[in-house]
Amino acid sequence: MRTRDLKMQIGKNGLTPSFLEQLKHEFERENLIKVSILKSATRDKEHAKEIADKILSELGEKFTGKLIGYVLTLQKWRRVKEK
Repeated sequence: MRTRDLKMQIGKNGLTPSFLEQLKHEFERENLIKVSILKSATRDKEHAKEIADKILSELGEKFTGKLIGYVLTLQKWRRVKEK
């Protein structure tokens, strides 16, 4: 396991299926990934929240995320987190 944070970016193409596949692939090696939503993707807080919700729904129940500004911090857990 690496000790550095992996950072990914969502740009003008928005949230694409290839981005989601790459994110899932990176979670095979990482437990924590930060996703930056660039200015070219959106500068609307509600749209950024929708992007974060869609990413979390695509990843599944073993993942949690926190959106601060335009940076989404995603974490993978060993077990399903209780709500």
